Amino acid sequence: MLDEEALIVNLKDPSTREASFRELVSTHKERLYWHIRKIVLNHEDADDVLQNTFLKVFKHIDGFKGESKLFSWMYRIATNESMNCLNKKAKQVGLDIQELGEQRAENLADDPFFDGDEIQLKLQKAIATLPQKQQLVFNLRYFDEMKYEDMSEILDTSTGALKASYHHARKKIESYLMN
Repeated sequence: MLDEEALIVNLKDPSTREASFRELVSTHKERLYWHIRKIVLNHEDADDVLQNTFLKVFKHIDGFKGESKLFSWMYRIATNESMNCLNKKAKQVGLDIQELGEQRAENLADDPFFDGDEIQLKLQKAIATLPQKQQLVFNLRYFDEMKYEDMSEILDTSTGALKASYHHARKKIESYLMN
């Protein structure tokens, strides 16, 4: 794969855009899918959000200023698209986003695309009880092993606040799992 600067140049050049975009999608689709899936908890929604994410990346790549890493920018788009999807779904069924997340976690065992065991199911239920920001921080840190500096770019929050959110999330999850 090209280094990031060369890839960005090729993405912005009309003559190399499509081939470079295919490379970008091929390289990042799986990681972005799982990031999205941890937020929306549903395979079909995750696929839709992933497609919307890549459409926005393609459409707005000329506006990418390079003030963050390309992947951080794509993660931010994916996170925003995921939250938009959840807000829309919650509104459709007359729930707030927290209630929708808890409902989806409860129904996760019935999802044919969920292949986790009982412990993973309980962990997902515990995560669903967290406030949305803590869910995001926990997922990025625990599952993606992302550095706080990278999370700061994605979530536009200070590293200190992210560390505090992760600490509180971890404590709440531990408490949930002990009951």
